[in-house]
Amino acid sequence: MFFSRMLIPTLKENPAEAEAVSHILLFRAGMIRKLASGIYNYLPMGLRVLRKVERIVREEMNRAGAQEVLLPAVQPAELWQETGRWQIYGKELLRFKDRHGRDCCFGPTHEEVITDLVRKEVHSYRQLPLNLYQIQMKFRDEMRPRFGLIRGREFLMKDGYSFHVNEADAEACYQDMYAAYNRIFQRCGLRFKTVEADSGPIGGSFSHEFMVLAETGEDLLASCLACDYAANLEKAEVVPPATASGDAPAGSGPEEVATPDVRTVEEVAGFLNATPAEIIKTLIYETEKGPVAVLLRGDHEVNEVKVKNLLAVMDLTLAGAGRVQELTGGEVGFAGPFGLNLPIYADQAAAAMTTAVTGANKTGYHLVRVNPSRDIVMTQVADLRAITAQDPCPRCGGNIEILRGIEVGHIFKLGLKYSKALKATFLDEAGQEQFIYMGCYGIGVSRIVAAAIEQGHDGQGIVWPLALAPVQVGLVPISLNDQATKDAVFSLHDGLEKAGIEVLLDDRDERPGVKFKDCDLLGIPLRVVIGPKTLAAGQAEVRHRRSGETVMVPLGELLQYLQGCIRHELNEKG
Repeated sequence: MFFSRMLIPTLKENPAEAEAVSHILLFRAGMIRKLASGIYNYLPMGLRVLRKVERIVREEMNRAGAQEVLLPAVQPAELWQETGRWQIYGKELLRFKDRHGRDCCFGPTHEEVITDLVRKEVHSYRQLPLNLYQIQMKFRDEMRPRFGLIRGREFLMKDGYSFHVNEADAEACYQDMYAAYNRIFQRCGLRFKTVEADSGPIGGSFSHEFMVLAETGEDLLASCLACDYAANLEKAEVVPPATASGDAPAGSGPEEVATPDVRTVEEVAGFLNATPAEIIKTLIYETEKGPVAVLLRGDHEVNEVKVKNLLAVMDLTLAGAGRVQELTGGEVGFAGPFGLNLPIYADQAAAAMTTAVTGANKTGYHLVRVNPSRDIVMTQVADLRAITAQDPCPRCGGNIEILRGIEVGHIFKLGLKYSKALKATFLDEAGQEQFIYMGCYGIGVSRIVAAAIEQGHDGQGIVWPLALAPVQVGLVPISLNDQATKDAVFSLHDGLEKAGIEVLLDDRDERPGVKFKDCDLLGIPLRVVIGPKTLAAGQAEVRHRRSGETVMVPLGELLQYLQGCIRHELNEKG
């Protein structure tokens, strides 16, 4: 292919609206253009990358025995109402009415549609197991779409669903998908972690996320340095304290002390000559079941996903200042666990303290010498906080590190959640009607494109894994005015294409420096430069984008050399 005939509108300057590295570089490399907030056009080079991800995903899904289908993007509200998700999914669900006034939505996911299909077509255990997937545009009406393809409103997704006669069969398929996903991300040339995760609004009993490691990732994960334990920070378990913390309190019980204008944990600690670890903070939350109080040690952060899961609620919002005063009697900063007419849930580290400082539910006052087990009526004690690098691994006790990542895949054990709601059943060998067990498997195809750039880039542009690069070789002539050079590069271009190598010949009337910069910006893995001097020497200059290494290769060996480079990297990645 020839640069001059392609739509590759590269830019020298960063777009003002872009913040994430991938957003900036995809825009500058002429791979995407914004149509509306969170919605993008894919230009030829960007689409080539997207299709390569698709191909890898499709090959591994087929290899694992899944069958490809294509489901409607527009879904009737009735299906979502059957599962109850029409009411609880939230504003991310794009809802509209058709010309007949019927409620519809644009699918953000397809559990309802695929289960409806199966309940109509599958009636016997002989038709199971079944594993179906699709690769399709989805739409989720994000409140604040950001970071380009990482969190857009419209995105390309592979969503798969499996159907089974029992839990053991569903578990076997889950493990097959786990292995297939690992192969997919290995073949994409990505550094990633597989982590235990919260199932969120999809539901189900258990799930894993696949995280591409990148310093710019918006997700945090905990990973053990000694074993293979890894979990999304929302899911990561915290080991309960082995023993109670702190010395036994002196005196008979809590004592009220004046703390005027002292509200934050740090301010209270400084005023009372204590540490944040000696303070219990009381957080007041609003839920659809009513207000609750959550107690944490002052140096810990609440994990709201754990709180929501414990309470089995969908909505969890910190109460406003007026509401806090109404429920506790004191202003924000002075709330405590005493005299509250609401459930009190304590994190296990807070509950284990023997002496602590708490709010007094009275503006300008705190309580000291509080012993939680003695003085506080706790509804339940549980793991409610975010893990830290100071916590031991919950599996082996080893050291934990906190990493940043970008979620690109998620697999779920759904169990009977959707089959029961939609009455998807089959007849077993005894002729008895049974509900179908299900699994769910998603991959953000377009997000992988962005994640690969967040992980692979430098000051010159994108550094693609070869498996995802829009082309494998960039062919740059030093001077097309020299007829011998022109003839050589065009002949080489045709020969490389004939050999099955993806090559982009930069035939533009531009300075070599401009061509070099665009080649690096596009992230082309191998750059071949030919000019009058190298041609006279019977050689070509080959530069490796990732390592920056430059080698001189005899023209007669160039094809073999490039094939070897490509084959080596693709084989190395699976």
